[in-house]
Amino acid sequence: MTQTILFGTHNIDGTALRDRAARAASGLAALGVTAGERIAVMLRNEPAYLEVILAADRLGAPLVAINWHFRAEEAGHVLQDSGARVLVVHADLLPHIEPLVPPQVAVIVVPTPPEIAAAYGLGAIPAAPEGTLDWPAWRDAQPPWTAPTPPSLGMMLYTSGTTGRAKGVRRLPGTPEQHDAARRIRTLAGGARPGMRTAVVGPLYHAGPASNARVALAQAELILVLPRFDAEELLHSLQAHRLTHLALVPIMLVRLLKLPEAVRARYDLSSLEGVTHGGSACAPEVKRAMLDWWGPILSETYGSTEMSLITSCSAADWLRFPGTVGRALPGTSIRILDEEGRILPPGETGEIFVDSGPNALPFTYHNMPEERARVERDGHVTNGDVGHLNAEGFLFVTDRKRDMVISGGVNIYPAEIEAALITHPDVLDCAIFGVPDAEYGEALVAAVQLRSGAAPMDAAIRGHLQARLAGYKVPRRIWLVPDMPRDSMGKIFKRRLREAYGADRP
Repeated sequence: MTQTILFGTHNIDGTALRDRAARAASGLAALGVTAGERIAVMLRNEPAYLEVILAADRLGAPLVAINWHFRAEEAGHVLQDSGARVLVVHADLLPHIEPLVPPQVAVIVVPTPPEIAAAYGLGAIPAAPEGTLDWPAWRDAQPPWTAPTPPSLGMMLYTSGTTGRAKGVRRLPGTPEQHDAARRIRTLAGGARPGMRTAVVGPLYHAGPASNARVALAQAELILVLPRFDAEELLHSLQAHRLTHLALVPIMLVRLLKLPEAVRARYDLSSLEGVTHGGSACAPEVKRAMLDWWGPILSETYGSTEMSLITSCSAADWLRFPGTVGRALPGTSIRILDEEGRILPPGETGEIFVDSGPNALPFTYHNMPEERARVERDGHVTNGDVGHLNAEGFLFVTDRKRDMVISGGVNIYPAEIEAALITHPDVLDCAIFGVPDAEYGEALVAAVQLRSGAAPMDAAIRGHLQARLAGYKVPRRIWLVPDMPRDSMGKIFKRRLREAYGADRP
């Protein structure tokens, strides 16, 4: 099968991409990277990221994917804690983190493509500092790597979990059966097929998009790499390239639905065969509206950094049980436990614990084995999510345990309020969080980003929520923000919101 990778005006043959990756693997090996050694990457979406993924796999080296939204201290912690030998970074991102790059880390600079500079409104890109390597020139000077390829250890991702600093989720080698099962599950959950035409839309620093990219590299006829998500641009790309498969996140669905009806009707989307979404909670009203628009091709997955994919949910199953994220994938076990570790019956809410069985490589927390033991009970692991199972075994995720607000002794889950608030026609984005309150312990704050041209309307926002939720779930404080601090995967940096909110108070 001939494979084509598209990026802006670039049309790259899949064989040429793999040759570049093989040369990069030789260069990385010369820098001391061996099987199990870690390579850090801090790039936005572009073909060089795919080259790094393939090169790391050729060496059996885990890829430490750094969220490029991270502040310098956060990125520095990941580099130091992971023990990465090499950092591959875009030229415009390096000055931000350079002071905190450990001296033993070799830095390879990827020139920031004009497509990314345009998409993010970047100004002049500074020259790479002395002592760094230039990715294209360095890569092309290497001979192709020809040694046998060891089993892939995928990505070593950092997650904050429920407490403390970000922890590195490091995969252990596992068995051939686990590697085969993990590949099968990724293909099954995404509905992939040989010869599909797809796009890399979500950020490759996240497990879901990176996993989807690996599936696409193995099976797709065409891979369109988008530097940044734009709702109408995605519709245009769908029509222009006759895309068949997509993986999105809920905030992208929201942005698509916020397009004017005339714009949405302008594009022919008939080539689409399967669209999956995951990565964060999807408001039921948003899901229903997307099903009305795109039809039963829309499915959903739920997973965690630690346990990989956990559930899958078809459109038909979701319509039977609105709000579910689906049933456990074959070989996966889900338990709902109370604070004492007792298994709760269907319908009762508690912490979600998962055993992925053969579907994911075993893991540990890098440099924190005691933390790995803390999150496991009887072979099942939690990432802090809260939810319940129904009688048929369908999982409903309520919220993350760390995001739960306790106000006046009552547990309040922000995801439920966010799902109601995002349906207001003038609300472009929103987030709910708790702040200290002398009377109630914690009080709810609604951070709201209005659509362009909308007027401030605290009373209207509260009225919208009061018509849909119990009174104690309606935030007392409405805080208008110009932009919501989300990363490209849709994750809200609530800590930053709380800090900004505190600084904004008199």
